[in-house]
Amino acid sequence: REPFRPFAPSVLIEECGNYFDDTYPSPFMSFVYNVLEEKRKIVPSITHVDNTARVQTVKKEDNPRYYDLIQKFKKITGIPMVLNTSFNVRGEPIVCTPEDAIKCFVGTQMDYLALGDYLTWK
Repeated sequence: REPFRPFAPSVLIEECGNYFDDTYPSPFMSFVYNVLEEKRKIVPSITHVDNTARVQTVKKEDNPRYYDLIQKFKKITGIPMVLNTSFNVRGEPIVCTPEDAIKCFVGTQMDYLALGDYLTWK
């Protein structure tokens, strides 16, 4: 993606303050937080040119499956967040169906696509 269109982070709510300057819940990506200076090189894909990120906080009780996915990613990488995208690839409509998601996945540089119970990779 272009640098002016970074991906957004989905972060475990209890880890939010370790990466951002705010911890107010943002389950619907309603808020933009500053990425802490010492974390910007660790999470560059979610850091906007003005050093902010549009954050989605994830609570276990709100979305246990997604929370567990992020928790497992943290165990592997040490990073308590994953990239969140609306699949708004430039020049294309937002993905609305599984077929749209597969088409977008195939036509971009994404490495993995999680769709329901399935994980696909290139």
